[in-house]
Amino acid sequence: MANGDVDNISQDLISLLSSEERDYLVRNNGDQVKISNLMGKTVGLYFSGSWCGPCCLFTPNLVEVYEELLPKGDFEVVFISSDRNDESFNGYLAKMPWLAIPFSDSETRKRLKELFKVRGIPNLIFLDATGKVVTNQGVRIIGEYGVDGYPFTTERINFLKEEEENAKKNQSLSTILVHGSRSHLVSNDGNEVPIPELEGKTVGLYFSIKMLCLDFTPKLVEVYKKLKERGESFEIVLISLDNEENDFKEGFNTMPWLAVPFKDKCCKKLARYFDLENLPTIVVIGPDGKTLNPNVAELIEEHGIEAYPFTPEKLAEIEKARLEAQTLETILVSEESDFVIDKSGSKVLVSELVGKNILLYFSAHWCPPCRAFLPMLVKAYNEIKEKDNAFEIIFISSDRDQSSFDEFFASMPWLALPFGDKRKSSLARKFKIQGIPAAVAIGPNGRTVTKEARQLITAHGADAYPFTEDHLKRLVEKAEEVAKEDEKKAKEGSACDGGHRR
Repeated sequence: MANGDVDNISQDLISLLSSEERDYLVRNNGDQVKISNLMGKTVGLYFSGSWCGPCCLFTPNLVEVYEELLPKGDFEVVFISSDRNDESFNGYLAKMPWLAIPFSDSETRKRLKELFKVRGIPNLIFLDATGKVVTNQGVRIIGEYGVDGYPFTTERINFLKEEEENAKKNQSLSTILVHGSRSHLVSNDGNEVPIPELEGKTVGLYFSIKMLCLDFTPKLVEVYKKLKERGESFEIVLISLDNEENDFKEGFNTMPWLAVPFKDKCCKKLARYFDLENLPTIVVIGPDGKTLNPNVAELIEEHGIEAYPFTPEKLAEIEKARLEAQTLETILVSEESDFVIDKSGSKVLVSELVGKNILLYFSAHWCPPCRAFLPMLVKAYNEIKEKDNAFEIIFISSDRDQSSFDEFFASMPWLALPFGDKRKSSLARKFKIQGIPAAVAIGPNGRTVTKEARQLITAHGADAYPFTEDHLKRLVEKAEEVAKEDEKKAKEGSACDGGHRR
Protein backbone atom coordinates (compact mmCIF):
# COMPACT_ATOMS: atom_id res chain seq x y z
CA MET A 1 0.00 0.00 0.00
CA ALA A 2 1.06 3.58 -0.53
CA ASN A 3 -0.23 4.96 2.74
CA GLY A 4 2.79 3.92 4.74
CA ASP A 5 2.28 3.84 8.52
CA VAL A 6 -1.55 3.85 8.38
CA ASP A 7 -1.73 0.57 6.44
CA ASN A 8 -1.41 -1.86 9.29
CA ILE A 9 -3.15 0.23 11.94
CA SER A 10 -6.78 -0.44 12.79
CA GLN A 11 -8.43 2.95 12.66
CA ASP A 12 -11.16 3.75 15.17
CA LEU A 13 -13.84 5.14 12.86
CA ILE A 14 -15.35 7.39 15.51
CA SER A 15 -12.07 9.16 16.27
CA LEU A 16 -11.12 9.06 12.57
CA LEU A 17 -14.27 10.70 11.20
CA SER A 18 -15.56 12.81 14.12
CA SER A 19 -14.55 16.09 15.72
CA GLU A 20 -15.01 17.50 19.23
CA GLU A 21 -18.32 19.07 18.18
CA ARG A 22 -19.56 16.31 15.89
CA ASP A 23 -20.13 12.55 16.16
CA TYR A 24 -22.23 12.19 13.03
CA LEU A 25 -22.06 12.28 9.22
CA VAL A 26 -24.63 13.85 6.89
CA ARG A 27 -26.75 12.74 3.95
CA ASN A 28 -27.84 14.87 0.99
CA ASN A 29 -31.32 15.27 2.55
CA GLY A 30 -29.82 16.76 5.70
CA ASP A 31 -30.21 13.64 7.87
CA GLN A 32 -27.49 13.02 10.43
CA VAL A 33 -26.15 9.49 10.89
CA LYS A 34 -24.08 8.48 13.92
CA ILE A 35 -20.54 7.43 12.99
CA SER A 36 -20.93 4.47 15.34
CA ASN A 37 -23.35 2.98 12.78
CA LEU A 38 -20.36 2.32 10.52
CA MET A 39 -18.61 0.01 13.00
CA GLY A 40 -17.95 -3.45 11.54
CA LYS A 41 -18.55 -2.35 7.96
CA THR A 42 -16.27 -2.06 4.94
CA VAL A 43 -15.98 1.70 4.47
CA GLY A 44 -14.83 3.65 1.42
CA LEU A 45 -13.34 7.08 2.04
CA TYR A 46 -14.09 8.98 -1.17
CA PHE A 47 -11.91 12.07 -1.71
CA SER A 48 -13.52 14.04 -4.54
CA GLY A 49 -14.68 17.46 -5.73
CA SER A 50 -17.37 18.78 -8.05
CA TRP A 51 -14.85 20.89 -10.01
CA CYS A 52 -12.77 17.80 -10.91
CA GLY A 53 -13.60 16.31 -14.33
CA PRO A 54 -12.29 12.78 -13.58
CA CYS A 55 -14.26 12.83 -10.30
CA CYS A 56 -17.50 13.66 -12.08
CA LEU A 57 -16.88 10.82 -14.53
CA PHE A 58 -16.08 8.32 -11.78
CA THR A 59 -18.85 9.18 -9.28
CA PRO A 60 -21.68 7.54 -11.32
CA ASN A 61 -19.67 4.29 -11.41
CA LEU A 62 -19.29 4.40 -7.64
CA VAL A 63 -23.02 5.14 -7.23
CA GLU A 64 -23.84 2.03 -9.26
CA VAL A 65 -21.55 -0.16 -7.13
CA TYR A 66 -22.82 1.40 -3.88
CA GLU A 67 -26.46 0.77 -4.73
CA GLU A 68 -25.73 -2.87 -5.53
CA LEU A 69 -23.80 -3.43 -2.31
CA LEU A 70 -26.09 -1.46 0.00
CA PRO A 71 -28.55 -4.34 0.58
CA LYS A 72 -25.70 -6.37 2.08
CA GLY A 73 -25.77 -4.01 5.05
CA ASP A 74 -22.02 -4.15 5.58
CA PHE A 75 -20.79 -1.45 3.21
CA GLU A 76 -20.70 2.35 3.34
CA VAL A 77 -19.00 5.27 1.62
CA VAL A 78 -18.00 8.59 3.17
CA PHE A 79 -17.47 11.63 0.94
CA ILE A 80 -14.53 13.89 1.90
CA SER A 81 -14.98 17.00 -0.21
CA SER A 82 -12.40 19.14 -1.98
CA ASP A 83 -15.06 21.65 -2.99
CA ARG A 84 -14.39 25.33 -2.52
CA ASN A 85 -17.75 26.50 -1.24
CA ASP A 86 -20.85 25.17 0.45
CA GLU A 87 -23.02 25.52 -2.65
CA SER A 88 -20.70 23.35 -4.77
CA PHE A 89 -20.49 20.79 -1.97
CA ASN A 90 -24.27 20.54 -1.63
CA GLY A 91 -24.80 20.33 -5.39
CA TYR A 92 -22.28 17.49 -5.69
CA LEU A 93 -23.52 15.63 -2.58
CA ALA A 94 -27.03 15.71 -4.07
CA LYS A 95 -25.78 13.16 -6.66
CA MET A 96 -24.44 10.85 -3.94
CA PRO A 97 -26.53 8.30 -1.99
CA TRP A 98 -23.92 7.90 0.74
CA LEU A 99 -22.64 9.86 3.74
CA ALA A 100 -20.30 12.83 3.98
CA ILE A 101 -18.13 14.81 6.37
CA PRO A 102 -20.00 18.16 6.71
CA PHE A 103 -18.48 20.85 4.51
CA SER A 104 -18.20 23.11 7.55
CA ASP A 105 -15.72 20.70 9.17
CA SER A 106 -12.71 21.69 7.10
CA GLU A 107 -10.24 20.62 9.81
CA THR A 108 -11.37 16.97 9.74
CA ARG A 109 -11.33 16.93 5.94
CA LYS A 110 -7.81 18.36 5.92
CA ARG A 111 -6.66 15.92 8.61
CA LEU A 112 -7.95 12.93 6.63
CA LYS A 113 -6.21 14.08 3.44
CA GLU A 114 -2.93 14.42 5.31
CA LEU A 115 -3.32 11.13 7.20
CA PHE A 116 -3.94 9.13 4.01
CA LYS A 117 -1.46 11.17 1.95
CA VAL A 118 -4.03 12.10 -0.68
CA ARG A 119 -2.16 13.84 -3.50
CA GLY A 120 -4.86 13.84 -6.14
CA ILE A 121 -8.55 13.16 -6.72
CA PRO A 122 -10.62 11.14 -7.24
CA ASN A 123 -9.12 8.95 -4.54
CA LEU A 124 -10.95 6.06 -2.91
CA ILE A 125 -9.54 4.28 0.13
CA PHE A 126 -11.23 1.17 1.51
CA LEU A 127 -11.07 0.22 5.18
CA ASP A 128 -12.10 -3.28 6.28
CA ALA A 129 -14.42 -4.13 9.18
CA THR A 130 -11.53 -3.71 11.65
CA GLY A 131 -10.61 -0.25 10.33
CA LYS A 132 -7.46 -1.35 8.48
CA VAL A 133 -6.66 -0.01 5.02
CA VAL A 134 -7.56 -2.66 2.45
CA THR A 135 -6.41 -0.62 -0.55
CA ASN A 136 -5.84 2.95 -1.65
CA GLN A 137 -6.48 1.94 -5.27
CA GLY A 138 -10.27 1.94 -5.01
CA VAL A 139 -10.79 4.14 -8.09
CA ARG A 140 -8.81 1.76 -10.30
CA ILE A 141 -10.45 -1.34 -8.80
CA ILE A 142 -13.99 0.03 -9.21
CA GLY A 143 -13.13 1.10 -12.75
CA GLU A 144 -11.81 -2.33 -13.67
CA TYR A 145 -13.97 -4.73 -11.66
CA GLY A 146 -16.98 -2.80 -10.42
CA VAL A 147 -19.05 -4.63 -7.82
CA ASP A 148 -17.18 -7.87 -8.57
CA GLY A 149 -14.17 -6.40 -6.75
CA TYR A 150 -15.97 -6.42 -3.38
CA PRO A 151 -14.65 -6.56 -0.64
CA PHE A 152 -11.71 -5.01 -2.55
CA THR A 153 -9.01 -7.05 -0.81
CA THR A 154 -5.76 -8.13 -2.45
CA GLU A 155 -6.98 -11.71 -2.22
CA ARG A 156 -10.20 -10.87 -4.08
CA ILE A 157 -8.42 -8.95 -6.85
CA ASN A 158 -5.86 -11.75 -7.30
CA PHE A 159 -8.72 -14.24 -7.51
CA LEU A 160 -10.40 -12.17 -10.24
CA LYS A 161 -7.15 -11.90 -12.19
CA GLU A 162 -6.60 -15.64 -11.95
CA GLU A 163 -10.20 -16.21 -13.04
CA GLU A 164 -9.62 -14.02 -16.11
CA GLU A 165 -6.42 -15.88 -17.02
CA ASN A 166 -8.23 -19.21 -16.77
CA ALA A 167 -11.06 -17.80 -18.90
CA LYS A 168 -8.56 -16.83 -21.60
CA LYS A 169 -7.09 -20.33 -21.61
CA ASN A 170 -10.56 -21.87 -22.00
CA GLN A 171 -12.09 -19.09 -24.07
CA SER A 172 -15.26 -19.62 -26.06
CA LEU A 173 -17.90 -17.27 -27.39
CA SER A 174 -20.08 -18.09 -24.39
CA THR A 175 -17.36 -17.41 -21.80
CA ILE A 176 -16.85 -14.03 -23.46
CA LEU A 177 -20.43 -12.88 -23.96
CA VAL A 178 -22.59 -14.68 -21.36
CA HIS A 179 -22.79 -12.70 -18.14
CA GLY A 180 -24.67 -13.75 -15.02
CA SER A 181 -28.18 -14.84 -15.94
CA ARG A 182 -27.99 -13.15 -19.36
CA SER A 183 -27.25 -15.57 -22.21
CA HIS A 184 -28.64 -13.51 -25.08
CA LEU A 185 -27.80 -10.52 -27.25
CA VAL A 186 -30.24 -7.93 -28.60
CA SER A 187 -31.09 -6.70 -32.08
CA ASN A 188 -31.99 -3.05 -32.70
CA ASP A 189 -35.66 -4.02 -33.12
CA GLY A 190 -35.73 -5.34 -29.54
CA ASN A 191 -35.47 -9.08 -30.20
CA GLU A 192 -33.33 -11.31 -28.01
CA VAL A 193 -30.93 -13.70 -29.78
CA PRO A 194 -29.40 -16.60 -27.80
CA ILE A 195 -25.60 -16.44 -27.81
CA PRO A 196 -25.25 -20.17 -28.73
CA GLU A 197 -26.71 -19.28 -32.17
CA LEU A 198 -23.40 -17.54 -32.96
CA GLU A 199 -21.21 -20.52 -32.02
CA GLY A 200 -19.11 -21.74 -34.93
CA LYS A 201 -19.16 -18.36 -36.69
CA THR A 202 -16.43 -15.78 -37.10
CA VAL A 203 -17.53 -12.95 -34.80
CA GLY A 204 -16.31 -9.38 -34.62
CA LEU A 205 -16.68 -7.67 -31.24
CA TYR A 206 -17.16 -3.99 -32.11
CA PHE A 207 -16.07 -1.75 -29.21
CA SER A 208 -17.53 1.66 -29.91
CA ILE A 209 -18.56 5.04 -28.58
CA LYS A 210 -21.04 6.69 -30.92
CA MET A 211 -19.34 10.09 -31.23
CA LEU A 212 -15.85 8.63 -31.66
CA CYS A 213 -16.87 6.13 -34.34
CA LEU A 214 -19.24 8.17 -36.52
CA ASP A 215 -16.99 7.98 -39.58
CA PHE A 216 -15.99 4.34 -39.18
CA THR A 217 -19.40 2.74 -38.51
CA PRO A 218 -20.80 3.31 -42.06
CA LYS A 219 -17.70 1.64 -43.55
CA LEU A 220 -18.18 -1.33 -41.25
CA VAL A 221 -21.87 -1.55 -42.17
CA GLU A 222 -20.92 -1.67 -45.85
CA VAL A 223 -18.41 -4.48 -45.29
CA TYR A 224 -20.86 -6.41 -43.09
CA LYS A 225 -23.65 -6.26 -45.70
CA LYS A 226 -21.33 -7.41 -48.48
CA LEU A 227 -20.14 -10.36 -46.39
CA LYS A 228 -23.75 -11.33 -45.60
CA GLU A 229 -24.69 -11.08 -49.30
CA ARG A 230 -21.76 -13.35 -50.08
CA GLY A 231 -23.10 -15.88 -47.59
CA GLU A 232 -20.17 -15.71 -45.19
CA SER A 233 -20.63 -17.13 -41.68
CA PHE A 234 -19.81 -13.84 -40.02
CA GLU A 235 -21.47 -11.78 -37.33
CA ILE A 236 -20.75 -8.55 -35.45
CA VAL A 237 -21.62 -7.80 -31.83
CA LEU A 238 -21.65 -4.20 -30.63
CA ILE A 239 -19.94 -3.64 -27.27
CA SER A 240 -21.06 -0.10 -26.55
CA LEU A 241 -19.08 2.02 -24.12
CA ASP A 242 -21.50 4.95 -24.35
CA ASN A 243 -22.57 6.52 -21.06
CA GLU A 244 -25.94 7.80 -22.30
CA GLU A 245 -28.68 5.43 -23.45
CA ASN A 246 -29.78 7.84 -26.18
CA ASP A 247 -26.28 7.71 -27.70
CA PHE A 248 -26.38 3.92 -27.57
CA LYS A 249 -29.81 3.76 -29.21
CA GLU A 250 -29.00 6.32 -31.92
CA GLY A 251 -25.77 4.54 -32.78
CA PHE A 252 -27.24 1.03 -32.64
CA ASN A 253 -30.18 2.02 -34.87
CA THR A 254 -27.71 2.50 -37.75
CA MET A 255 -26.25 -1.00 -37.28
CA PRO A 256 -27.68 -4.21 -38.80
CA TRP A 257 -26.02 -6.50 -36.28
CA LEU A 258 -26.46 -7.55 -32.63
CA ALA A 259 -25.34 -5.93 -29.38
CA VAL A 260 -24.69 -6.62 -25.74
CA PRO A 261 -27.50 -4.78 -23.87
CA PHE A 262 -26.74 -1.16 -22.92
CA LYS A 263 -24.77 -0.71 -19.70
CA ASP A 264 -24.37 -4.47 -19.27
CA LYS A 265 -21.49 -5.10 -16.86
CA CYS A 266 -20.01 -7.37 -19.48
CA CYS A 267 -19.03 -4.32 -21.60
CA LYS A 268 -16.41 -2.86 -19.27
CA LYS A 269 -15.24 -6.33 -18.33
CA LEU A 270 -14.60 -7.14 -21.98
CA ALA A 271 -12.76 -3.83 -22.52
CA ARG A 272 -10.37 -4.89 -19.76
CA TYR A 273 -10.25 -8.53 -20.89
CA PHE A 274 -9.08 -7.53 -24.38
CA ASP A 275 -6.77 -4.74 -23.13
CA LEU A 276 -8.69 -2.11 -25.08
CA GLU A 277 -6.41 0.80 -26.03
CA ASN A 278 -8.30 2.85 -28.61
CA LEU A 279 -11.57 3.16 -30.52
CA PRO A 280 -12.86 1.88 -32.79
CA THR A 281 -11.64 -1.64 -32.02
CA ILE A 282 -12.93 -4.84 -33.59
CA VAL A 283 -11.71 -8.00 -31.89
CA VAL A 284 -12.20 -11.02 -34.16
CA ILE A 285 -13.18 -14.31 -32.55
CA GLY A 286 -12.67 -17.37 -34.76
CA PRO A 287 -15.17 -20.23 -35.24
CA ASP A 288 -13.37 -22.11 -32.44
CA GLY A 289 -14.06 -19.29 -29.96
CA LYS A 290 -10.42 -18.20 -29.78
CA THR A 291 -9.16 -14.68 -30.49
CA LEU A 292 -8.11 -14.50 -34.13
CA ASN A 293 -7.09 -10.84 -34.22
CA PRO A 294 -7.07 -8.19 -31.42
CA ASN A 295 -8.15 -5.33 -33.74
CA VAL A 296 -9.05 -5.32 -37.43
CA ALA A 297 -10.54 -1.80 -37.54
CA GLU A 298 -7.57 -0.40 -39.47
CA LEU A 299 -7.56 -3.37 -41.87
CA ILE A 300 -11.25 -2.88 -42.62
CA GLU A 301 -10.73 0.84 -43.14
CA GLU A 302 -7.87 0.23 -45.60
CA HIS A 303 -8.92 -2.99 -47.33
CA GLY A 304 -12.64 -3.40 -46.70
CA ILE A 305 -14.07 -6.82 -47.50
CA GLU A 306 -10.71 -8.01 -48.86
CA ALA A 307 -9.41 -8.35 -45.28
CA TYR A 308 -11.90 -11.13 -44.48
CA PRO A 309 -11.58 -13.67 -42.79
CA PHE A 310 -8.84 -11.78 -40.88
CA THR A 311 -6.64 -14.89 -40.45
CA PRO A 312 -2.83 -14.53 -40.14
CA GLU A 313 -2.50 -16.08 -43.60
CA LYS A 314 -4.92 -13.55 -45.11
CA LEU A 315 -3.18 -10.66 -43.41
CA ALA A 316 0.23 -11.88 -44.63
CA GLU A 317 -1.22 -12.08 -48.15
CA ILE A 318 -2.58 -8.51 -47.89
CA GLU A 319 0.71 -7.18 -46.55
CA LYS A 320 2.71 -8.88 -49.32
CA ALA A 321 0.37 -7.51 -51.99
CA ARG A 322 0.48 -4.05 -50.42
CA LEU A 323 4.28 -3.98 -50.38
CA GLU A 324 4.52 -5.22 -53.95
CA ALA A 325 2.01 -2.62 -55.14
CA GLN A 326 3.59 0.24 -53.18
CA THR A 327 4.99 3.13 -55.18
CA LEU A 328 6.01 6.63 -54.23
CA GLU A 329 2.70 7.85 -55.64
CA THR A 330 0.62 5.43 -53.55
CA ILE A 331 2.51 6.65 -50.48
CA LEU A 332 2.51 10.39 -51.09
CA VAL A 333 -0.30 11.24 -53.49
CA SER A 334 -3.80 11.75 -52.07
CA GLU A 335 -7.02 13.05 -53.57
CA GLU A 336 -6.19 16.53 -52.27
CA SER A 337 -2.44 16.70 -52.87
CA ASP A 338 0.19 15.41 -55.29
CA PHE A 339 3.12 17.60 -54.22
CA VAL A 340 5.60 18.49 -51.50
CA ILE A 341 7.24 21.88 -50.98
CA ASP A 342 10.78 23.21 -51.16
CA LYS A 343 12.45 25.84 -48.96
CA SER A 344 10.79 28.70 -50.86
CA GLY A 345 7.35 27.16 -50.44
CA SER A 346 7.13 26.24 -54.11
CA LYS A 347 5.40 22.99 -55.05
CA VAL A 348 7.45 19.99 -56.16
CA LEU A 349 5.33 17.30 -57.82
CA VAL A 350 5.68 13.80 -56.36
CA SER A 351 6.06 12.55 -59.94
CA GLU A 352 9.37 14.45 -60.13
CA LEU A 353 10.74 12.35 -57.24
CA VAL A 354 9.88 8.96 -58.72
CA GLY A 355 12.98 6.78 -59.19
CA LYS A 356 14.91 8.45 -56.36
CA ASN A 357 15.90 7.11 -52.95
CA ILE A 358 13.61 8.95 -50.54
CA LEU A 359 13.87 9.36 -46.77
CA LEU A 360 10.62 10.21 -44.99
CA TYR A 361 11.73 12.15 -41.90
CA PHE A 362 9.16 12.33 -39.07
CA SER A 363 10.18 15.07 -36.66
CA ALA A 364 9.15 18.23 -34.77
CA HIS A 365 10.73 21.37 -33.37
CA TRP A 366 9.28 20.79 -29.87
CA CYS A 367 11.03 17.38 -29.63
CA PRO A 368 14.55 17.60 -28.04
CA PRO A 369 15.79 14.27 -29.57
CA CYS A 370 14.69 15.59 -32.98
CA ARG A 371 16.70 18.77 -32.57
CA ALA A 372 19.69 16.73 -31.38
CA PHE A 373 19.52 14.36 -34.38
CA LEU A 374 19.03 17.08 -37.01
CA PRO A 375 22.72 18.19 -37.39
CA MET A 376 23.75 14.56 -37.91
CA LEU A 377 21.07 14.10 -40.54
CA VAL A 378 22.02 17.34 -42.34
CA LYS A 379 25.66 16.21 -42.47
CA ALA A 380 24.70 12.78 -43.82
CA TYR A 381 22.33 14.38 -46.36
CA ASN A 382 25.00 16.68 -47.76
CA GLU A 383 27.54 13.86 -48.01
CA ILE A 384 25.05 11.52 -49.71
CA LYS A 385 23.95 14.23 -52.20
CA GLU A 386 27.60 14.73 -53.22
CA LYS A 387 27.79 11.03 -54.17
CA ASP A 388 24.25 10.56 -55.50
CA ASN A 389 21.93 13.38 -56.47
CA ALA A 390 19.08 10.86 -56.82
CA PHE A 391 18.45 11.12 -53.09
CA GLU A 392 16.00 13.30 -51.23
CA ILE A 393 14.53 13.78 -47.76
CA ILE A 394 10.95 14.83 -47.05
CA PHE A 395 10.26 16.39 -43.65
CA ILE A 396 6.95 15.23 -42.15
CA SER A 397 6.19 17.59 -39.28
CA SER A 398 4.47 16.96 -35.96
CA ASP A 399 4.78 20.62 -35.03
CA ARG A 400 1.85 22.31 -33.33
CA ASP A 401 1.79 25.61 -35.20
CA GLN A 402 2.95 27.11 -38.49
CA SER A 403 5.68 29.28 -36.93
CA SER A 404 7.35 26.29 -35.23
CA PHE A 405 7.21 24.38 -38.52
CA ASP A 406 8.70 27.32 -40.42
CA GLU A 407 11.51 27.79 -37.91
CA PHE A 408 12.46 24.11 -37.92
CA PHE A 409 12.14 23.66 -41.68
CA ALA A 410 14.39 26.70 -42.19
CA SER A 411 17.29 24.69 -40.72
CA MET A 412 16.80 21.83 -43.21
CA PRO A 413 18.19 21.65 -46.78
CA TRP A 414 15.49 19.29 -48.13
CA LEU A 415 11.76 19.11 -48.95
CA ALA A 416 8.68 18.85 -46.73
CA LEU A 417 4.98 18.13 -46.59
CA PRO A 418 3.17 21.43 -45.99
CA PHE A 419 2.33 22.12 -42.35
CA GLY A 420 -0.97 20.52 -41.29
CA ASP A 421 -1.09 18.28 -44.37
CA LYS A 422 -3.59 15.42 -43.90
CA ARG A 423 -1.13 12.96 -45.43
CA LYS A 424 0.94 13.12 -42.24
CA SER A 425 -1.59 11.02 -40.29
CA SER A 426 -1.93 8.37 -42.98
CA LEU A 427 1.86 8.10 -43.35
CA ALA A 428 2.36 7.76 -39.60
CA ARG A 429 -0.29 5.04 -39.55
CA LYS A 430 1.04 3.26 -42.66
CA PHE A 431 4.58 3.04 -41.27
CA LYS A 432 3.44 2.54 -37.66
CA ILE A 433 5.43 5.51 -36.34
CA GLN A 434 5.43 5.19 -32.53
CA GLY A 435 7.83 8.04 -31.71
CA ILE A 436 10.00 10.76 -33.24
CA PRO A 437 12.51 11.31 -34.69
CA ALA A 438 11.93 8.49 -37.15
CA ALA A 439 13.15 7.98 -40.72
CA VAL A 440 11.74 5.58 -43.30
CA ALA A 441 13.83 4.79 -46.40
CA ILE A 442 11.96 4.29 -49.68
CA GLY A 443 13.84 2.75 -52.63
CA PRO A 444 13.79 3.88 -56.30
CA ASN A 445 10.95 1.41 -56.99
CA GLY A 446 8.81 3.03 -54.28
CA ARG A 447 9.01 0.11 -51.86
CA THR A 448 10.06 0.36 -48.23
CA VAL A 449 13.74 -0.36 -47.69
CA THR A 450 13.80 0.10 -43.91
CA LYS A 451 11.92 1.86 -41.12
CA GLU A 452 15.13 2.05 -39.08
CA ALA A 453 16.99 4.64 -41.14
CA ARG A 454 17.42 7.00 -38.17
CA GLN A 455 19.21 4.31 -36.17
CA LEU A 456 21.38 3.42 -39.18
CA ILE A 457 22.41 7.05 -39.75
CA THR A 458 23.17 7.42 -36.05
CA ALA A 459 25.44 4.36 -36.22
CA HIS A 460 27.05 4.82 -39.66
CA GLY A 461 26.32 8.35 -40.87
CA ALA A 462 26.26 8.76 -44.66
CA ASP A 463 27.89 5.34 -45.06
CA ALA A 464 24.52 3.75 -44.22
CA TYR A 465 23.17 4.87 -47.62
CA PRO A 466 21.28 3.38 -49.49
CA PHE A 467 20.12 1.52 -46.35
CA THR A 468 19.57 -1.84 -48.11
CA GLU A 469 20.23 -5.15 -46.33
CA ASP A 470 22.99 -6.12 -48.78
CA HIS A 471 24.74 -2.78 -48.36
CA LEU A 472 24.51 -2.90 -44.57
CA LYS A 473 25.80 -6.49 -44.57
CA ARG A 474 28.83 -5.37 -46.61
CA LEU A 475 29.26 -2.41 -44.25
CA VAL A 476 29.38 -4.71 -41.22
CA GLU A 477 31.75 -7.14 -42.98
CA LYS A 478 34.04 -4.26 -43.93
CA ALA A 479 34.02 -2.98 -40.34
CA GLU A 480 34.90 -6.47 -39.09
CA GLU A 481 37.76 -6.74 -41.61
CA VAL A 482 39.11 -3.34 -40.52
CA ALA A 483 38.88 -4.38 -36.87
CA LYS A 484 40.75 -7.63 -37.56
CA GLU A 485 43.42 -5.77 -39.53
CA ASP A 486 43.85 -3.24 -36.71
CA GLU A 487 44.10 -6.09 -34.20
CA LYS A 488 46.70 -7.85 -36.36
CA LYS A 489 48.77 -4.68 -36.69
CA ALA A 490 48.53 -4.08 -32.95
CA LYS A 491 49.85 -7.59 -32.23
CA GLU A 492 52.68 -7.21 -34.77
CA GLY A 493 53.58 -3.85 -33.28
CA SER A 494 53.61 -5.34 -29.80
CA ALA A 495 55.93 -8.17 -30.95
CA CYS A 496 58.32 -5.70 -32.61
CA ASP A 497 58.43 -3.53 -29.50
CA GLY A 498 59.21 -6.59 -27.42
CA GLY A 499 62.04 -7.68 -29.76
CA HIS A 500 63.57 -4.21 -29.74
CA ARG A 501 63.62 -4.18 -25.96
CA ARG A 502 65.44 -7.48 -25.91
